[in-house]
Amino acid sequence: MKEFIYKSYDELPLFLNADTVAKALGVSLSSGYELMHEKDFPTLKIGSRIVVPKESFIRWVEQNTGRAA
Repeated sequence: MKEFIYKSYDELPLFLNADTVAKALGVSLSSGYELMHEKDFPTLKIGSRIVVPKESFIRWVEQNTGRAA
C-alpha cells in the first residue's frame, strides 16, 4: 500500500484522525495519539471517535511553530 505524504494543507481531509495527524506532522502513529490527548490540542469527540477539524489543526500548527505555513 502506498503511503500518502501531505504536501499542503489543501490535501488534508476535513477532519483528521490520529493517523492523518501523525502523517501530516511526520511523527509516529503513537505520537499522533499522544498529541490528540493533550489538553490544548483542538480535538472534537464524535461518538467514540476523536478527530481534529482541519482548520483547527492548521491554527494549532501556526500557533505552535510561531509562523504561518
